[in-house]
Amino acid sequence: MTSRRTLLKGTLFGSATALLPTAASASESASGGGPALRLPAPTGPYPVGMRTVHLTDPSRTDPWVGGVRELMLTVLYPARSVRGFSRAPQLTPGEARFFAEYAPHARPGLPEPGAVDWGAVLTHGYEGAPPLPGRRPVLVYSPGGGDYRALGSTLAEDLASRGRVVVLVDHPGDASQVELPTGLRTTVLFGPPDPATFRTMVDTRIADLRLVLDRLPELPLARVMDPRRIGLYGHSAGGTAVVYAARADRRVGAVANLEGYLDLYPIPAQADRPLLLFRTDGFDGAARIDSSWAGLPGHRVLLPDANHWAFTDYGSLVPRLRASGLVTAATRTALVGTGDPTVALAGVRRRVGTFFARRLPTPRAPGH
Repeated sequence: MTSRRTLLKGTLFGSATALLPTAASASESASGGGPALRLPAPTGPYPVGMRTVHLTDPSRTDPWVGGVRELMLTVLYPARSVRGFSRAPQLTPGEARFFAEYAPHARPGLPEPGAVDWGAVLTHGYEGAPPLPGRRPVLVYSPGGGDYRALGSTLAEDLASRGRVVVLVDHPGDASQVELPTGLRTTVLFGPPDPATFRTMVDTRIADLRLVLDRLPELPLARVMDPRRIGLYGHSAGGTAVVYAARADRRVGAVANLEGYLDLYPIPAQADRPLLLFRTDGFDGAARIDSSWAGLPGHRVLLPDANHWAFTDYGSLVPRLRASGLVTAATRTALVGTGDPTVALAGVRRRVGTFFARRLPTPRAPGH
């Protein structure tokens, strides 16, 4: 398959002058013809707190733009209370404006700019809420290539609501957009990466994930993180990265790969830690998945009537866009499959949650 690699500057899509509606009113967006997009609520017993963290790695040069390597993290955790705190938007205003322009190019068939108020989509994470006491397992998430970290909010929030600390990692350079303290940084990739670019992307993510593990003791929520119970999970290129990041890292106790290829480097036939290999039945990369997973001893699970991005928030958002007439049936099928989105989401949450619950059990909080 022919692939392209194009440098995208913020100005590429910045020439569009139509602004999205404000993030303050999803209902106004709906009354203007677009749907009021909502993410499914988490199902665990705890409300979810949220913190945003900026990391730098002076020892590494950013492979995409040079300079010191920077990361942005979202830390989700079970909260003691969320009274008086506000739910965080999935995207900052600047991220939302860029994503509205970028989305139909990155995922053909998504609505054109102005049709959806992406900035009005709220997560279920309450910014700054106090954490529930006690040390808890830590799960670190790497998103798919070209995706931003908050696109994994629905699964991450459910894991946090059930007693885990979840760290969502943005990988600037291949992430569609990342709001850094110095401003918005947009992707350098457009179209499927060629093999050399894909290897650079995965190698960079591996180093990013190891940096996050190194810095866990320094994060604001370190007091509620149990360094003896760490898991990694990732989607697509993120799934590839987490498996390789865990190979020689004894800190990692369990790994979940959500439809990521594993043919870049050798993996021992006898894995020394639990591995979940979770895929859909509609992904057009199925042959490569089957080949690269052959012989691995991981626990295999198939998500029926689904496609590649059913593991992300697209699994809930795209069917809603379809119901509103903003995407075609073919686009829905190509992105998330034909199945009931509620059933698919429940299956993803159950399988991933159960996998980590068995390998990295959570403590019971007083009163629960």
